Amino acid sequence: MEIDLNGRPSAPPCDVSPSASAGRVRARRTEFSTPWFDLVAKQIENEPAPFYSLAMPDYVSVVAITDNDDLVLVTQFRPAVERTTLELPSGHVDNRETPESAARRELLEETGFEASAVELLGVLNPDTGRLGNKMWCFLAENVKRLPNARPEEGIGLRLVPRHQIQELLTDGELDHALNIAALSLAATRHRRLLADP
Repeated sequence: MEIDLNGRPSAPPCDVSPSASAGRVRARRTEFSTPWFDLVAKQIENEPAPFYSLAMPDYVSVVAITDNDDLVLVTQFRPAVERTTLELPSGHVDNRETPESAARRELLEETGFEASAVELLGVLNPDTGRLGNKMWCFLAENVKRLPNARPEEGIGLRLVPRHQIQELLTDGELDHALNIAALSLAATRHRRLLADP
């Protein structure tokens, strides 16, 4: 038997196979609806109390790089954290819209930049504890600003040289966890994106 640092027997290795970890949802009902999300109560097998989660549209997040090697970022006031944040162009996938078209739309609406091509980097679960949606992460390289294009009202545009991305992460200026995940996927697939020039 192994002993942990506090002198107690350590827990056995965690079995993460589906048969060991997956519960069964016996019933679900919407408790409360808003234009942005539904609060859903799920009755799990062998659990007396319901589990609550949020049902909402999928997210998209775009790592956009200009032909001048700048990362396209936006600033906006976020009431949830009560401050202005620095983020990747992001948003929801609308009804009857593909994630790719949502990524192109959000990039254009928020920044005025257009992508000739987008690459799917991966699909993530934003928060497996409470959220039931997905986040689709895209890379758009050599994006170009359309003439007379303006970001949406309330959104500021900021172009950051690619070689300064690590500095933004280290300093905590870019601290949106989902955006950092998208940047990590981009760096994993294309190591040059976060490498020194």
